[in-house]
Amino acid sequence: MKKIVVLLILLALALAGCADKTQPSNGTTRIVLTTGFGRDEVFRIEKSSCLLAEIMVYLTNTKNQYENTFGEEIWNASYNGETLEGNIKDTVLARMARIKALNLLASEYEIALEQNEKEQAKQAAQIYHASLNDAEKRAMGVDEALLCRMYEEYALSEKVYQYLIADINPEISDDEARTITVQHILIKTYSLNENGDRVEYTKQAKNEAYQRALEALKRARDGDEFTSLIAEYSEDSNSSYSFIKGSMDPAFEEAAFNLGTDEISGIVESSHGYHIIKCISTFDRAETDRNKVVIVEQRRREVFNEEYSGFVEGLTRNLNQKLWDQVAFIEDENVTTDSFFSVYAEQFHQ
Repeated sequence: MKKIVVLLILLALALAGCADKTQPSNGTTRIVLTTGFGRDEVFRIEKSSCLLAEIMVYLTNTKNQYENTFGEEIWNASYNGETLEGNIKDTVLARMARIKALNLLASEYEIALEQNEKEQAKQAAQIYHASLNDAEKRAMGVDEALLCRMYEEYALSEKVYQYLIADINPEISDDEARTITVQHILIKTYSLNENGDRVEYTKQAKNEAYQRALEALKRARDGDEFTSLIAEYSEDSNSSYSFIKGSMDPAFEEAAFNLGTDEISGIVESSHGYHIIKCISTFDRAETDRNKVVIVEQRRREVFNEEYSGFVEGLTRNLNQKLWDQVAFIEDENVTTDSFFSVYAEQFHQ
């Protein structure tokens, strides 16, 4: 049961860090303490403010989404001293800060919502507001006008993101995206001392390792079962790897990608030692298509992060620490709303 709880927390923490695609992957927007805030003002970036009600909408919807997925028990556990509630609270703060910052960036690029987009935001606000009961409206402190502004800012932040990544070429070749699967034998050329530090082999020991690799290679080419040779010779705890280009030791990767199915390499030297590689699969259509999506998204994040990080670096960002410390999950069985984000998706991505 403990293992299951830990796995749920790990998954939940990972999901919390992926709240929306406009988030940069290299950290969060830093906000510093200051004074002179309005009564319900949680933070301010330049002249753009975030109100407590806005935070509560995001926090409440996120909380209820997690409970619907993992159950209420998820809040009783912690991982490495960090509670999921605290992680989600910080994630919501960072997410709201980015939306506000991206709306400021929209002005720099003279990006604005079209009239039909404003109508979509208005419609989303009406639908979401109508879904709330009186307890939810009171607990979050929202009205239809505030929700409309929130949807508009959300839509504008996404529009800025799309503008910044517009020039990314979505065409990825099969060769660049393909995953290959190999088995290998590793004869190491180093050892670990009592402190766990790496100690390189002497010239003689390295030569002995090479001779052992030659012996294994000869037997492989003479037809011995490769899996049996792995069990006898290999010093790697993993007998097989599946990977795309750019994810392995360069020498290992180059040799592996030059193999055909069932072909065996010569002796390949890497920083780990001597390898003998056997290719099991050179291409998987479904896996390759999935990799293309991942590669394109990674390039988009890199381009976005560079532009976004440079912009926010020069902004004044202030947090109302006293109010922020008081922010917490709403504990009310009548507050179950979780559709703020799905209503947005339905209205803007039909």
